[in-house]
Amino acid sequence: MTPEPTPDGPLTFSFLTLFPELLAPFASEAILGKARERGLVDVNLVNMRDYSQNRHLKVDDKPYGGGAGMVIRVDVAERALASLPPADEVILFSPAGQPFTQAVAEELAAKAHLVFLCGRYEGFDARVEGLVTRELSVGDFVMMGGEAAAACVLEAVARLRPGVLGDADSHRADSFSSGLLDYPEYTRPLEWQAQEVPEVLRGGNHAAIAAWRREQALKRTLARRPDLLASAPLTPQDSATLVTLGATLDDLKAWGAPPPPPPKKPKRKKTPDTTPSGT
Repeated sequence: MTPEPTPDGPLTFSFLTLFPELLAPFASEAILGKARERGLVDVNLVNMRDYSQNRHLKVDDKPYGGGAGMVIRVDVAERALASLPPADEVILFSPAGQPFTQAVAEELAAKAHLVFLCGRYEGFDARVEGLVTRELSVGDFVMMGGEAAAACVLEAVARLRPGVLGDADSHRADSFSSGLLDYPEYTRPLEWQAQEVPEVLRGGNHAAIAAWRREQALKRTLARRPDLLASAPLTPQDSATLVTLGATLDDLKAWGAPPPPPPKKPKRKKTPDTTPSGT
């Protein structure tokens, strides 16, 4: 199949790893696999053992100063990096790194070539930090290696490239892309275990559906992730909705939200004219 190049060319992901077989199937199936076939995304898996320069393919050694575990050598990482074309970003997965968020994914999606270093054992020699442009963390927990984190970032970033998703606008209403958690979605069956699809979604009134979805997104975010509201692009009407959902004016102020619009004044009824005619 001949690739269909995008106007800006494909986004290339290069992963330096000791276990490329962990990432190979993830990058070859479903939407990612189709995106690669169409030339929208390219995935380059680099086995760091190929740059060990010893017959046992050994890439790690004992840590200076003692301690448990093994450390991946900086010279191995440097040789593997030198084998690649120039990159826009060279990224190390690290617990000390910048939290990976949707905003970071959107920033990376605008690049042409991203390189990721996937650690193992006790991680990389600290001097590797001088070879990277940034460090990323996918959360405050410990894994056995960086490949699972790499898979998360690959999917989150690749789906933002034009043409990768079937609907070019589908990701814009996702959780975090809009600044809020996503609204609830429904499909068939219409009724399941006494739970019905909300009537507003069945009526065909697109304005009413849009208003309901915005209210539900605000409701979910207020209940589950109120911290997101401090950075969400809220409107005065959003503020009014949040107040009806239980937020206080002090909450709105803390989030930097605009004040809700003033209540509309009731229309005054016209007093009937009782003046006798002819006077």
